[in-house]
Amino acid sequence: MDWHKIILATCIGSLSISSVLVAPTVSSVEQSLNQRSTQQLQKQAKLITVKVLSKDFLGSGILIHTKGSVYTVLTNAHVLRSGKAPYQIQTYDGKVYAATLQSMSDRGNDLAQLKFRSDRTKYTVASLDFRSSLTKGNKVFAAGFPFDEEGDRDIGFVFRSGEVSLILDKALEGGYKIGYTNDIQKGMSGGPLLNHVGKVVAINGMHAEPLWGDPYVYQDGTEPEPELRQEMHQYSWGIPIETFVDLVSSSDSNFQAEVKK
Repeated sequence: MDWHKIILATCIGSLSISSVLVAPTVSSVEQSLNQRSTQQLQKQAKLITVKVLSKDFLGSGILIHTKGSVYTVLTNAHVLRSGKAPYQIQTYDGKVYAATLQSMSDRGNDLAQLKFRSDRTKYTVASLDFRSSLTKGNKVFAAGFPFDEEGDRDIGFVFRSGEVSLILDKALEGGYKIGYTNDIQKGMSGGPLLNHVGKVVAINGMHAEPLWGDPYVYQDGTEPEPELRQEMHQYSWGIPIETFVDLVSSSDSNFQAEVKK
């Protein structure tokens, strides 16, 4: 019996079996890394996303800036208009703070800012992609607090993935310019849209297939072509974060420099 041949055949067989087993292991590692990355983004999004309250829950907001113990929250103007002052902010840890209205955009952009003070607890503020390089097909993540089916309370924090579908050459009324596939629901208005590295690229504000009104009109009063308008109905819409930064720069250069850090 040729033992040399038997040993060689056994070794080759072992190598073949090992190679079969290794392939899915590599795939599993890649999948695990992707899951971990998404989990990290979700954790980051939860830290910077807040609830905006009056007597009841109104919508979502973004911790956009801090100076000492004073925090600035960015949200949609229509979120605040759905309730009345005094407003409150609830952070990820369940704490509720009295908030004051800092500004509400008067330039056709659906944006507003609130301020609150937290002397004891330090909070994470958003990192901004203030000169967004988004292109069609980029993966994006939307966060916020949607209402339940009855529309009378939020169902808790959600984090939904999708991709950029349209980037308009000129903004719609309200400043909306970025269309994406993420499922945005009532209550998520004012929450962040993040890119794959966790930077805020837009503010959520308009869900797909609106039931009433005609939000698909440009800020200059013109209307999209019928084919484009039909496509717009399919997507959620956000206001680019650079719109906010540009608005701030015209009124407060120090604030602009700080949010760009």
